[in-house]
Amino acid sequence: MNTTTLPATAPSRRDVLDARNDRLFRYALNATVALVLVALAGAALSMLWGGRHVLATSGLDFFITTEWNPVEDKYGALVPIYGTVITALIAMLIAVPVSFGIAFFLTEVAPRWLRAPVATAIELLAGIPSIIYGMWGLFVLVPVMTEYVTPWLNDHAGELPVIGRFFQGPPLGIGMLTAGIVLAIMVIPFISSVMREVFLTVPTRLKESAYALGSTRWEVSWDIVLPYTRSAVIGGIFLGLGRALGETMAVAFVIGNSVNFSASLLEPGTTIAALIANDFGEATETYRSALLLLGFVLFVVTFVVLALARLMLMQLSRKEGN
Repeated sequence: MNTTTLPATAPSRRDVLDARNDRLFRYALNATVALVLVALAGAALSMLWGGRHVLATSGLDFFITTEWNPVEDKYGALVPIYGTVITALIAMLIAVPVSFGIAFFLTEVAPRWLRAPVATAIELLAGIPSIIYGMWGLFVLVPVMTEYVTPWLNDHAGELPVIGRFFQGPPLGIGMLTAGIVLAIMVIPFISSVMREVFLTVPTRLKESAYALGSTRWEVSWDIVLPYTRSAVIGGIFLGLGRALGETMAVAFVIGNSVNFSASLLEPGTTIAALIANDFGEATETYRSALLLLGFVLFVVTFVVLALARLMLMQLSRKEGN
């Protein structure tokens, strides 16, 4: 049997150009990823390096003590850490159910002519500067808290066992509860927009089948919509949590900016971001080092929150077989 060997054809000029462009594109993508990683590492390490003086003098006591006295060079970060975590938790406790209600209303309950205007209005709320929310909280929400909410909480929730001490305080209106409410209003547009978009991806035939079997709207939302979109919903919730943890100006207006520790939600407090914003411009030497170390703590807290969100999404993907 005779075999004929075909001559190898040289690659065309177009193939050579395509291969080169593909390599260049891959290098560019790798460079952008490396740039992001370098920027993150540089920001974290620069803040840690700036806080080395306080870390060397105070050690781990910086993270677990409550005394914050720049005059005597004594710094304990527990008060701003506590304020950051508590205000963010209050915001999420309010924002998550409200956002779910808004998203479900816009996708399942509202008439079609109303859905687009309401969705647009909610998305516009996300574009309002945070300082506007802070001013609104100071001039509108604080008087309401002073006259109505704080006295009611003192008289009713303040008498409860165990949790009563969290709702006892003077009727100042400013405090961690007020800051948490303002944060909730700020993150609701982000979370509800994400939920609405992912709810729209649920196949209509799934919901119609559930309705045909006699399911109520609540059962459809809980048993069909949420299981189908839970990964994206969790991602949107943690996106809002990241925004709440790092918010500065809106919180600085209404939290009271006190570095004295108090477990009460009605007492003035502070957060890491608010303390840095208020004092960094006038800080010198050791005090500036303490504020930079606080910035590193906020970076770590935000990174841990986002990492936990990623781990939860990975676990859900494994359970779903993806």
